[in-house]
Amino acid sequence: MQVLIQPITLTSFKTTLCARTRDAHKGMFGHVLIVGGDYGTAGAIRLTCEAALRTGAGLVSAATHAEHIDAIISGRPEIMCHRVERAKELNPLLSKASVIAIGPGLGQSKWSIELFKEVLKASQPKIIDADGLNLLAQFPQKSDHWILTPHPGEAARLLYCSVQEIQKNRIAAITALQKKYGGTIVLKGAGTLIMGITHSIAICEAGNPGMASGGMGDALTGVIAGLLAQHFSLQHAAEVGVCIHAEAADLAAAQGERGMLASDLMPFIRRLVNP
Repeated sequence: MQVLIQPITLTSFKTTLCARTRDAHKGMFGHVLIVGGDYGTAGAIRLTCEAALRTGAGLVSAATHAEHIDAIISGRPEIMCHRVERAKELNPLLSKASVIAIGPGLGQSKWSIELFKEVLKASQPKIIDADGLNLLAQFPQKSDHWILTPHPGEAARLLYCSVQEIQKNRIAAITALQKKYGGTIVLKGAGTLIMGITHSIAICEAGNPGMASGGMGDALTGVIAGLLAQHFSLQHAAEVGVCIHAEAADLAAAQGERGMLASDLMPFIRRLVNP
């Protein structure tokens, strides 16, 4: 069967990011809860939180270890940080969230696994990235209410194959991921692919080699989460989010690809969501 691949750019969605009404308030733009940041990885969850805020989410909360809270809010006080050391402590936060993202800096410790399993019980739409995907490979299940954002290595673990097999046929890989895990899949890489439950495939060719640095995926998760909070559908949030993230990276790369950081994208993300 021939697969139709549709190229997308941010101009493909020019009517999507319209101006807000003058009576807008934060309650209209969702509450994102981001779960992660095991010891030594507070930066990952911080990047995800800031990207969600810069994309326009009304509220953003982080669930992480107590030791990380001061560092996160000192750099970005708009993030609401919560100490979570046991899975049951997530429940009050989950009840207030409209969107949940899990994975940035999550790790694969006992703490990580407990939080991961608790999040998967929640009914809200989810974005699963990074170690959330590695845990999903260990505890596989299927849902049409999430977005999975694997890079080729994570995709290989999810499909129990090699990275070389993923890269040899990325169309087959994303099709297999969607069939096995459901929902919307974002297969990252040069020419990021997006496939949802309609089984149509979009490709974003924006982006550049400067994105080959730590934290870029965390920022993408935040962008997509921020759009989901603003009532985008799963596939629409994934497609628009990938384009915003990649095109922000191209703008940031005007100062050079080598040495570009995920945090360098933040002012351009803000610019692109306000066309």
